[in-house]
Amino acid sequence: MTTTLVTGANGQNGSPLVDLLAAQGQTVRRATSRTPTQAGEVHLNLATGEGLAAALADVDQLFLLAPSGYSNHHELLIPTIDAAKAAGVRKVLLMSAMGANADDSIPLRRAELHLERSGLAWNVIRPNWFMQNFHTFWLQGIQTQGQILLPVGAAKGSFIDTRDVAAVAAKLLSSDDFVNQSHDLTGSEAFDHTQVAAILSKAAGRTIGYTDVPEDAMRQGLLGAGLPADYAEFLLAILGAFKTGYAERTTDAVQRITGKAPIRLEQYAQDFKAHWA
Repeated sequence: MTTTLVTGANGQNGSPLVDLLAAQGQTVRRATSRTPTQAGEVHLNLATGEGLAAALADVDQLFLLAPSGYSNHHELLIPTIDAAKAAGVRKVLLMSAMGANADDSIPLRRAELHLERSGLAWNVIRPNWFMQNFHTFWLQGIQTQGQILLPVGAAKGSFIDTRDVAAVAAKLLSSDDFVNQSHDLTGSEAFDHTQVAAILSKAAGRTIGYTDVPEDAMRQGLLGAGLPADYAEFLLAILGAFKTGYAERTTDAVQRITGKAPIRLEQYAQDFKAHWA
């Protein structure tokens, strides 16, 4: 029986992935940075390396993503890849981000390249911006002001549902059909944030708008929420890339790998409307 270690197992991507892998009959080891409270959980802090050797013991596959709140992704991911190889892990699936391969000096790209050269079986997935951000990271503005508040102008993004990211990851971790390949993952259609707001409004039964806020206002909001300065600047940089149109592109990867069309933004809005209503 295959044993797969899932980092970020309680997150938007990891949680549905755990369920899909378990349904396939895999033994899933769920990594948590907190003290484990349930069977199948193991303590792992990628920022410090604490618990890494124990978490990787007798593992066949690793689903790896960088924890939120850090911009030095390569410094966390590369030692983990090396430890996985030393532990005898066969395959590593790294979740990166769409656009990370634009420049080999980008921290996530440095981790991608290290994995590709590691000698391990590998996959890299690069999702576009998540639909789920609208009921998590961007939720406060919607709840308190009825507005999506972002410095991205009228640019469009082909947002992807994290359930589709999990479905792709589950397929790649249950087959070698796509081994040693990278895939950019998107939804099937691109929307600007005014269009997103209209779709959320219809599902929630209330008016939600979009305000293109100045970058510095976004910076102050991020810092006021307690984010480290370097991570706030990282978020502003990738939001800037969105504003220039980098997130508008669509791919067929979800359909090609899973055999199913990506979840539509309208369906996502219906499924999570209670958060905005």
